[in-house]
Amino acid sequence: MKKYLILIMIMLLTLTGCGSYKLEDAVNDFTKKVENSKSYKLNGTMEINSGDEIFTYNIDAYYLKDDYYKVVLVNQTNNHEQVILKNKEGLYVVTPSLNKSFKFDSVWPENSSQAYLLKNLVNDLKNDNEKEFEKLEKGYILKSKVNYPNNDELSYQKMYFDKDMNLEKVEVYTSDNIIKIKVIFKDINLKAKLKEDDFVLDDLVKNSEDNKDNNNVENKDINNDNKAKDENKETNNKDCMNETCKEDNKTCKDNKCDEKTGALDGIIYPLYLPTNTHLKSSETVETSNGDRVILTFAGDKNFVIVEEVAKSASDFEIIPVFGDPLMLDKTIAALSSNSISWNSENISYYLVSSDLSTNELVSVAKSLGNSKTVISTK
Repeated sequence: MKKYLILIMIMLLTLTGCGSYKLEDAVNDFTKKVENSKSYKLNGTMEINSGDEIFTYNIDAYYLKDDYYKVVLVNQTNNHEQVILKNKEGLYVVTPSLNKSFKFDSVWPENSSQAYLLKNLVNDLKNDNEKEFEKLEKGYILKSKVNYPNNDELSYQKMYFDKDMNLEKVEVYTSDNIIKIKVIFKDINLKAKLKEDDFVLDDLVKNSEDNKDNNNVENKDINNDNKAKDENKETNNKDCMNETCKEDNKTCKDNKCDEKTGALDGIIYPLYLPTNTHLKSSETVETSNGDRVILTFAGDKNFVIVEEVAKSASDFEIIPVFGDPLMLDKTIAALSSNSISWNSENISYYLVSSDLSTNELVSVAKSLGNSKTVISTK
């Protein structure tokens, strides 16, 4: 009788153990899925909370073993597209609308957390000895610390899985439990069968040129339509000499002038300045490409901001950068040890300083919005 009782107890313990899904099981299952994948592709959306507003991106990411990456980010508000491409030739951030690319001397993405890259999520779990596990009614949560060297307010992340350990969502939090980044995965294909040919810079350049040609054709058609309308208007209003006609012609002329010279609509000032720092001077310089604004700030932290109209290059242009790509709220920037450059709302920005820390560089850059005021002037 005792033997039967012992046998029953062993069976119950075994069954109980089999039904208990623990932290180690969840981490191992997710890790195996990712590491056994030779290539994957995923798509979804990413939300970035700036504090004042939320910026939403459509995201498509592609990965091939041996460090091939392609991440396509499209801002839902203005349809601005940028592509992060990493292949055996290097790391690029391509802006198709400008026919330009930054080329980085960087080990991205291994040097930081990335909420939309599976390998990085696995690494975050491996590197955190205090990671946590939570069971939900329809799935599981894995919680781990994050590593964002250029954003020290980001503290930890939660990864949400269904019952089969398929990743559904990642949320990145501050230490105050505020969600700053949210990635929702619509589809993840771990058997994508991608090849090296899917990660070629020339293909992005060709697509950029094709889009440019299509735009030129569309613009040509529009110009022809406008020309026909202008000729018709001139015929119908041949004797028009009133002030309204003159004003219309003047406006037309001014708009062409603005387009040709690349005049800035206004000067954009940072809403954040380090303590005891003020605007020392503001200078507008005319260049062959249009106006260039130079803002010089002085005090405890000296720095310079350069602003000019962003223009599409006639031939594809590659700009070398010794640094890393950085996700700002509205765009991807190029960050080095003492400078940061980016394009936003048709304006090119360049911020340089030997006094600002990396986090201060990023804070000043993020604060450059549509305001025409500055916090501290002298």
